[in-house]
Amino acid sequence: MTGSAPSLWGLPRDLHPIAWWTWAVGLATAASLTTNPLLLLLVMGSATVVVMARRSGHPFGRSFRLYALLAAVTVVARVVFRILFGGQEVGHVLLDLPEVPLPDWAAGIRLLGPITSEALLAGLYDGLRLAAIILCVGAANSLANPKRLLASVPPALYEIGTAMVVAVTIFPQLADSARRVRAAQALRGGTTTGVGRLRRFLVPVLEDALERSLALAAGMDTRGYGRSGGATARERWTTGSLLLLALTGICVGTYAWLDPTAPRVLALPMLAAGVVAAVVGLVSAGRRVQRTRYRPDAWRSPELVTVGIGLAVAVLGWWFARSQVAVAYPGVDVTPYLSPLALLVGLLGLVPAVTTPLPSTALAQEAAA
Repeated sequence: MTGSAPSLWGLPRDLHPIAWWTWAVGLATAASLTTNPLLLLLVMGSATVVVMARRSGHPFGRSFRLYALLAAVTVVARVVFRILFGGQEVGHVLLDLPEVPLPDWAAGIRLLGPITSEALLAGLYDGLRLAAIILCVGAANSLANPKRLLASVPPALYEIGTAMVVAVTIFPQLADSARRVRAAQALRGGTTTGVGRLRRFLVPVLEDALERSLALAAGMDTRGYGRSGGATARERWTTGSLLLLALTGICVGTYAWLDPTAPRVLALPMLAAGVVAAVVGLVSAGRRVQRTRYRPDAWRSPELVTVGIGLAVAVLGWWFARSQVAVAYPGVDVTPYLSPLALLVGLLGLVPAVTTPLPSTALAQEAAA
């Protein structure tokens, strides 16, 4: 046993998964509204620190390194695409590559050509923005328990929620499979290199992932997923009509709100009507889905603080992008810098590392070690 003291916010426990996802989406929203590399690095650093401090001992808690690897590959790929298809003469030429002639049907596309520092920096900024979004999603996937997340989905959205949970747990499952296959191969020994080593590693991982998928499908079928309740034809027709009206109202309202030339009566009123119809339709659809919950997760002070931090980061990032455009979108010919508001946006995401309780599984893993 270790002498780890409990958190200031209570005994060790797992935080509500929706709270973690709200925090991560807030950080990803702020990252999507800027190309400042310094701010993007701060956001990625905040997400990484929180994951290192509050990830659990479950297999999905070890998937963050895969998302970090994917983010790094995204940055490299974005820069490489700039080199291959972004050749231009304007700017400081670093490498004068010959341009590959293309046929007439590929007009407007350039292959190779002069590589300028401005083109490389533009690719780096875009890649960092995509990498920050990927890392924020990976942080949520490493912190939130996918099973508890599925249990928190409203009854009307069980089918959609099931598909989303299965989709976002691909990386955690691959990480756990890779860890177990690597450990088994280390026990067996062997010094196969090159393609043989890759085949020895890749085939068992894919086979394990397929077996887990089949087991998950069988378990979900046993528990009644995909089966509708005893709704009458009239109730199904009413629910479908409400959801169709909601979709129409939201689409028309959003288009009118974005188009200043559209009549104002089609903007916010139509959008509000669509949202109301969506809520009524979801409530109607949830009545015919029979699901029970065992020990539902409670919302406490750490959850509320984490959600508030995520919303605050998103709102401050939006205000920062509108009020300080030169800092949020620095040019490739100037040195980027951070304002006090940008520092606040980048560092505010660190708060959950202190205000959330330690996961109980993390303490158990530490005691076992």
